[in-house]
Amino acid sequence: MSDPVFDQPARVTSVRIDGAHHIRQNFLDVLVRAQLAKPRDETVLDALRTARDVGHYLVKSDVFQHVEARLEPGPAKGDIDIVFRTKEKGRYYLRTATEVGNNEGTASATGHIRNVFGGGEWLEASISTGTKTRRAFNGTFSAPLDPTLDTRGEVHVYASDKDNTSFASCTELLRGARAVLRRGDVRFGLHEMGYEAVLRHLGGLSESASLSIREAAGQTVKSFLFHNWTRDTRDNAILGTYGSLIKLRHEFAGVGGDVRFYKVEGEGQLCRRVVDGVHLSLGARAGLLHSLAGPSRFPDRFQLGGPTSVRSFRVNSLGPRDGPDAVGGDLMWAAGASLITDIPRVRTWPLKAHFYLNAGQLDSLQNSLPLAEAIRASLSRPSVSAGLGLIYMFDPVRVELNFGVPLIARRSDGFRRGVQFGIGVDFL
Repeated sequence: MSDPVFDQPARVTSVRIDGAHHIRQNFLDVLVRAQLAKPRDETVLDALRTARDVGHYLVKSDVFQHVEARLEPGPAKGDIDIVFRTKEKGRYYLRTATEVGNNEGTASATGHIRNVFGGGEWLEASISTGTKTRRAFNGTFSAPLDPTLDTRGEVHVYASDKDNTSFASCTELLRGARAVLRRGDVRFGLHEMGYEAVLRHLGGLSESASLSIREAAGQTVKSFLFHNWTRDTRDNAILGTYGSLIKLRHEFAGVGGDVRFYKVEGEGQLCRRVVDGVHLSLGARAGLLHSLAGPSRFPDRFQLGGPTSVRSFRVNSLGPRDGPDAVGGDLMWAAGASLITDIPRVRTWPLKAHFYLNAGQLDSLQNSLPLAEAIRASLSRPSVSAGLGLIYMFDPVRVELNFGVPLIARRSDGFRRGVQFGIGVDFL
């Protein structure tokens, strides 16, 4: 039975937002008008719904830390004014940090300005130095593009100096920029599409550098279009106990630049509870690089192996090699299963035990084999490992200490028996 109070006639005549000192009025007008334009009955209940919806988008704009709505009587009988009392979030932020992730340690400084021009814009810049990425700079400007705030535009510039000598005898300098259109929500499907251009320079060659790395040295320009789609319903992105993850990425390079190829990557994970305190995590990754002009280039190829992908193998040590260097591959796949359990008597700790089985392979497509045959050959010759270990959730990263052994390995694989330590965000 409906409450007669809610069914009384009420017409929203105005919406007032107090406390919005650094926001453009036209930006607020767009948010409010979009909700007032929805077809509704003129009752108290619908006025409450309008207040709820406007409040939702004020919070979604990420400008306010506090939003409170109330209904006030208007100048005429049946008129209602909606008044919001708000408090804005801080506009300026600066932090320094020492971080670890995906087997790399970094020291960084990050600053951002919220609501730059009064329309929900965001400007962020960071500089860092690390063990693998020696120096890096990132700058990002993003802004909402529609009244629902579901679509944002982003411009990103970056520069980095990467040390690849742990697996290939070179360093890599990157200078790039990209423009991105982002729409959706990661829980239901987030789309990212855009254009990127990057100037790449391979140098700093070691004396022992292979012929493949020496031939790849020098400068190239990669100019490409891309599309990413992500859907993540896991209860925890670092160590999910239920839900699933799907990621797809497409790249088409050849819009100018020195390289032409089509590249597709996919990743999936499924988490399910087995019994109380025990859950199963199944993961898979795959990728294909198809060159449209000559052999593929070293910086564009996939790399595989290490504690965050195929465990019990050294980082980027699977696949084609030339002397001391892992030169990467055009066809990549990996799969893994982990049985993760609570530690008895300390089940509430962020410390878990797990048993894992990993398999994967990385191959070149530079031979004359048809694609279907190359895929079958790669699947039939996996590198496989198994082991057990401990997982510690050190938000926002995951730390693993494992003891494992390779069960099947190619002669060129850099396998590792015994203890292996891994730090990262994305684990197989």
